[in-house]
Amino acid sequence: MLALALLLLQDQPNAAQIQHIVMAMMAILPILIVICLAVIIVPTWFICKKAGFSPWLSFLCLIPTVGMLVLLYVLAFADWKVVPVQQMAYAPPVPPYPPQR
Repeated sequence: MLALALLLLQDQPNAAQIQHIVMAMMAILPILIVICLAVIIVPTWFICKKAGFSPWLSFLCLIPTVGMLVLLYVLAFADWKVVPVQQMAYAPPVPPYPPQR
């Protein structure tokens, strides 16, 4: 950050400063990309799994714009393969009290 601030304060940056800034960005950028992908893929993995679809569909998000739209349309308009919880038609019997002495 200091190098970037110094670069902005100078009129003519030299090539060595530019090279250091570019190398720092090349080291940080892959880490940021992996973090952003994890923030998107992990929740979609669990959504697909809970909806009864293959969780591997979450990797459609790796395709910019189109992949996420396809996944949203699949989740929105497909029949989810989840069996709903059935309501009990009657109240369960109350367990007996333990024997008293």
